[in-house]
Order: sequence, then C-alpha cells, then structure tokens
Amino acid sequence: MIDKLNSIELICKKAKDASYKLAISSNKERNNALKLIANQLLKSINKITRANKKDYIAAKKNKIPSPLLDRLLLNEERIKNMAKDVINISKLEDPIGKELIKKLRPNGLKITKVSVPLGVIAVIFESRPNVACDVACLCIKSGNAVILKGGKEARHTNEIIIKIIKNTLKKTSLNEHIVSSLKNYSRTSVNQLLKMDKYIDVLVPRGGKKLIKTVRKNSNIPVFSHLDGICHTYIDKFANKNMAIDITYNAKMRRTSICGATETILCHKDIAKQVLPHLLEKLLNAGCEVRGDNYLTSLSKKIKKASEQDWKKEYLDSIVSIKVVNSLNEAIKHINDYSSKHTDAIITNSTKNAKLFLTEIESAIVMHNTSTQFSDGAEFGLGAEIGISTGKLHARGPVSTQELTTYKYIVKGNGQLRQ
Repeated sequence: MIDKLNSIELICKKAKDASYKLAISSNKERNNALKLIANQLLKSINKITRANKKDYIAAKKNKIPSPLLDRLLLNEERIKNMAKDVINISKLEDPIGKELIKKLRPNGLKITKVSVPLGVIAVIFESRPNVACDVACLCIKSGNAVILKGGKEARHTNEIIIKIIKNTLKKTSLNEHIVSSLKNYSRTSVNQLLKMDKYIDVLVPRGGKKLIKTVRKNSNIPVFSHLDGICHTYIDKFANKNMAIDITYNAKMRRTSICGATETILCHKDIAKQVLPHLLEKLLNAGCEVRGDNYLTSLSKKIKKASEQDWKKEYLDSIVSIKVVNSLNEAIKHINDYSSKHTDAIITNSTKNAKLFLTEIESAIVMHNTSTQFSDGAEFGLGAEIGISTGKLHARGPVSTQELTTYKYIVKGNGQLRQ
C-alpha cells in the first residue's frame, strides 16, 4: 500500500503516523529535543550562513526586492537569536494535557475538558528561513507533527536547517518524521498538499495575498490565515508630542520588512502642526519615502500625493502613507476600512479615547502608546510564533503553543445508564 503512494502523500502519511506517538510524549522528552536542536544550531552557524549566502546571491541576481532580501538574510546574530528562541520555547508551560474544565455531574459522571495537540500541521511560507526553525520547534513543543513547504528563494537555507533538526531528532526518543519538508517547489506540489486532508489537520500559509488567496480557494484543510500587515498608528489630539514622534518613527523604521511595521500614519488635525513637521523631518532624513494627503503635500515638495491604493498597501519598505483626520471616529473608520486586521495602535493620554479605539478597532492586536513592531510572538513572551492569525476562529493574534492545541472531553463513569 505504502509503495503505491506518491512522494507527497507518503511524507504526509509518515507525519501522521509519527504524530500519534508525539502526542503522548512527555514534556521532558520534547524539551530535551528542543535544547539539543538549539545547541546544534549554534554549532552549525557556518554551515547555515554558507547555505544562506547561496540563496542571498541568487536572490540579488534575480532582483528580488530589498524587503524580501532582508527577510531572507541569516547572519550569525540572527542564527543565535533563532537558537535563543528555541530555548525560550522549551521553557514555556506544557500546553498538552491541561484540564480546562472539570465537572462532577449529579449522576456521578466525571467530565474533564483536556487540551490535546491538533495533530499534523502544514506550513507554506515565503522568504524567511528562520520560520522553518520557529515553526518546527513550536510544533514539537505542542506535540504536533509538521510539514514545511518553504519558498524556492530560500531553498538551500531551509534544507540545511531542516536537516539539522531531523538529524538531531534521530538522537532523541522522538521520531524524525515529526518534522518533514517538501523539496518540490512546483505549484503542482502545493496543490497536492492542499488536498491531503486525510493526513493534515491544519494548514498555515505565510506570505503574500496571492498565496493566501490560492490556499483559501483550493484547500480541503482548515486554514489559519497569516495575512499581510497593513498596520496603522493613530496620533490622537491628546497624545504626548515627543512620545508620538518617537513611537511612530520606531513603528515604521525600526525594521521596515516585518509584518508589524506601521504602513499608514493617521494624525488628528489639532496636533498635526506640533507633530508632523518633526516626524516628517526624521522620516525623510532616514530615507523614508512619504506619501500623503493634501495637508502633507503642502508641507514639503518631497512628499508625494497618496493614491487610494496607498491606503491598501503593505510596503514592507521605507515608504509610509500619512493622513490627517478630523476626529477619533474618522481614524477608527479609516482603519476598519483599510486595515488587514493585523495590528493597529493609538498614541494618546486620554483613557477614554484609548478605550474607544481598543474596543472598536477590529484587528487581532490593538495597542496603546507603544510601537506596532512589538506585534511578535517572542515579544509577547510566547517563545516564537507560527504567524499572526488575522481571523476570528480558533486562533487569533500570535499563533504559539497554546493556539496549536485543541481539546477533547474525557468522561468517566462507574456503570451509569442514561434513562
């Protein structure tokens, strides 16, 4: 029977078979594997950087945009941070076997709601090879097998990272097939994977709108969507001027290529004259292209007129759109109309305005007086994340170990019969 399976189905079947034993493994076994993986990553820095250099050179030759190049790059510092994240994941509370509800019924039945792994998770991702490590280790910690499908632009880096993880698993009590990957980079292989609902329990696409749309349209498997990050920072009229400038600049420019970077800045008209000239000076001096409404273009000839498409754009680059609004309600409406429901922030000293914003904005993550760049599983104390889920079912916001579980009801009796 197994010989008749195609290679993708065989990978999925092996992952499913391995997931059963992983689900009953101890937290100690899983943590031991994670610590060994972290150690091996540190020992393999030279191997990883050599593989990454091949991908990076090829990507530059193919004129891949600079934001994607930044995501692709793995240097020594980033690899050390990867290993650090793996250790942090190992320190998280065991998400499996938690008693969520416990009841004793009048008839003597004991009913317990217990957390259990989802089973097999498939993740399709683009550009960022560190995702392979983050995802694999989060799945190991939460008792899930994982199938990874990375983009061809990071093929050498992904393959060496996954090889390190699988070779390390061989030295533990866990099955190496709990982490698998597809090395076929054709669309056909993706389409085949989307139909493997017999083996895969959840699918997570991480990439652009085109990838998400394709997966949603063609998948037979439930999907956790990691959509683009059209994130907003709104400067309220009651904001502290210096705080507003510092936070907004950080939210845009700290690292422009991440999905938590602010792409649109909204500013209340009553504070615009105090804040925007200083903020614009910082942004322009840092090489950021600014696109704005009529008010903004009147301030400087360097500012381009924003189009309707700019309010819908995830730049992932040193480009930002800025608009002046007449009220908090106008800001909320703009964000709910144009946001990708990822992360949006308000800068204000008004408790009332902050509460209204945090309540009415529909995004998975809403923030007050801080940078949208904190929209990250590691920054939330979750070790790492599979992605930021922008949907409302099952998982929302950073998807970490807790979100990679479901539950079952365990019912114990001593001979009860239903009348």
